[in-house]
Amino acid sequence: MIGKLLQKIKTPADLRQLTVDQLDELAEEIRHLIKASVGRNGGHLASNLGVVELTIALHCVFDFDSDRLVWDVGHQSYVHKILTGRAEQFENLRQKNGVSGFPNPKESSYDQFYVGHAGTAIASAVGLALGAQMTAGEKSEEKVVAVVGDASIVNGLSFEGLNNSTLLKRQMLIILNDNSMAIDKTQGAFAKYLTRVRVSRPYEDLQRRTELLVRHLPYFGDAIHDTIDRIKGGIKTTLLGRQKFQQLSIPFYGPIDGHNIANMIKILTALRDFDRPVILHVYTEKGRGFVPAIQDPRTFHSTQPFTVDGETVSFPERVDRSFTAVFTRSLSKLMAADKRIVALTAAMPDGAGLAPLRKSFPDRVIDVGIAESAAVDIAAGLAKSGLRPIVAIYSTFMQRCFDQIFQEVALQKLPVVLCMDRAGLVGGDGATHHGFCDITTTRCLPNMTLMAPMDANELTEALKFAVQSGLPCAIRYPRDQAEEVEQIAVDYHSPPFELGQAAWVRNGRDAVVLAYGNAAYEALMAAETLAEEGIDLGVISARFAKPLDEKILHKLLADEHNMPIITMEENALIGGFGSAVLEFAQQHRLDARKITRIGLPDRLIDQDTRQGQLEQVGLTRQNLIKQVRQLLNKNKDNDESNEKKTDCPVSKPGQTPDRPGRTGTARMA
Repeated sequence: MIGKLLQKIKTPADLRQLTVDQLDELAEEIRHLIKASVGRNGGHLASNLGVVELTIALHCVFDFDSDRLVWDVGHQSYVHKILTGRAEQFENLRQKNGVSGFPNPKESSYDQFYVGHAGTAIASAVGLALGAQMTAGEKSEEKVVAVVGDASIVNGLSFEGLNNSTLLKRQMLIILNDNSMAIDKTQGAFAKYLTRVRVSRPYEDLQRRTELLVRHLPYFGDAIHDTIDRIKGGIKTTLLGRQKFQQLSIPFYGPIDGHNIANMIKILTALRDFDRPVILHVYTEKGRGFVPAIQDPRTFHSTQPFTVDGETVSFPERVDRSFTAVFTRSLSKLMAADKRIVALTAAMPDGAGLAPLRKSFPDRVIDVGIAESAAVDIAAGLAKSGLRPIVAIYSTFMQRCFDQIFQEVALQKLPVVLCMDRAGLVGGDGATHHGFCDITTTRCLPNMTLMAPMDANELTEALKFAVQSGLPCAIRYPRDQAEEVEQIAVDYHSPPFELGQAAWVRNGRDAVVLAYGNAAYEALMAAETLAEEGIDLGVISARFAKPLDEKILHKLLADEHNMPIITMEENALIGGFGSAVLEFAQQHRLDARKITRIGLPDRLIDQDTRQGQLEQVGLTRQNLIKQVRQLLNKNKDNDESNEKKTDCPVSKPGQTPDRPGRTGTARMA
């Protein structure tokens, strides 16, 4: 799998022993390795195929054993990983104990930060450069390079970093990797500006201005101009670029061909010792070297495993029953029925399920680019105008707009619906992408309503309720299949959502699971298994983390009942749904000792399959079965005289199950 040249690359220093022709050959070997590994394990393909030559050139010119390389949106770091001693392990990309899909300092000293979110590189690089300036003086030899995608440069934090680059009196190189794409086509005015830069012809005096500026570069003068003049296409300091960045006093060069290794090495060498921050605009092709990825970069941005026969790509056959697919179908029906509904996302139309809706509702599906905070504030303005905005963003990225959720939505009590996809554990993307704290962060906000569906039917009902309620709402759902509980619990019929009301899915006399979200499905499966042992486990879909169902909690926590209560959630235990139940018990002086919580521990969860991660943290039916057995044995030891089972306190008279293990229809009054 690993090519002959790549086998010789043990450290980036080995690159400098190769000729330019060999570097081009190495680039193709790296592409072959990336395609094979991503085809086997899934991952970010198109973006990495586009930065092969750029990454090789960077490692040829800079010594990142001592210099600093910071990636923005670390999913484009595969080539960097391969060149820094991880080629042999790359076949285990995104697997347990394998190579992470994002920069990871635990893997290598060449990785400066864990990186999985956009917009961070420039500000982090400013900090690194400023730190070198403050600790080693202005003549520090340590170089700092930030690689930023064209979609990431529009993020607010990127502009904040650029603004603060004026603190530097030393070198810092910003590579603007422009491939016209984020996950979808790059959105917004700045994207259009970059397009004009790429296609614009030089003004009449452009060459004169370029020569004048280059001749005044520190340390180089006439000699470097002669070198640059020989580079194919030249280095063009475009007037458009100057106009955009001159107010920040940042020299701007490009665009240059990001696939010409020889030219990039010359340019990077010329800019390496520039004594102030400088931007180099590099144009690359997303999916380079793989026709299917070039033709469909969205599909191959973050792809599932695939096989290739010539130029034909095949994916495993599957019926899309995911929560995202259910969200798309449900939202489509709601938008058709209610013209007030507007859907927004932040550069995630495909992943968040909005792409299929753009054909039917082209004016009511808005992609704001990688600008989550702006998405929420725009939604607030839409809501203030009488519309019903739905903001669909992954849970991990929703963290980026906490202040806007508070200030512009909750504080104003505006009817904005936050739909948080990928809530909980996400599998191969690992720690940077887990949606582990959205309950914790949003539950503390006044006026917010928090919901989590256990299955497809409940997601549909949650969306209906959220739109009709006129309240600020947050709905979370996982990267998983949306099973229909009614197909398993044949006597259960999912009722419509009502504010603060849970749904009693299965009666039980021995213990009860109060599950938030799709954990209820696992609990129901566990109950079926335990029924075969004569253990009667009740299951409740909590539906709401805020407000809680106080009637159910009062009855479950009543002193006269000694039945164990287990809360389950795919969120951090700190501040999550289980914490809310404990707080309720304390506030109402009820017995919190009955409560056992199952959720995400206070540690990072590395890449693995989603199922493997759930097993690690105990969010499986097998662990729940174990917990129930242990709790019942403990209760039996503590109260040996209690030989008679108590009927479930939330069951209505005459509605207990006909026999242990069957699902009842009882629901809270």
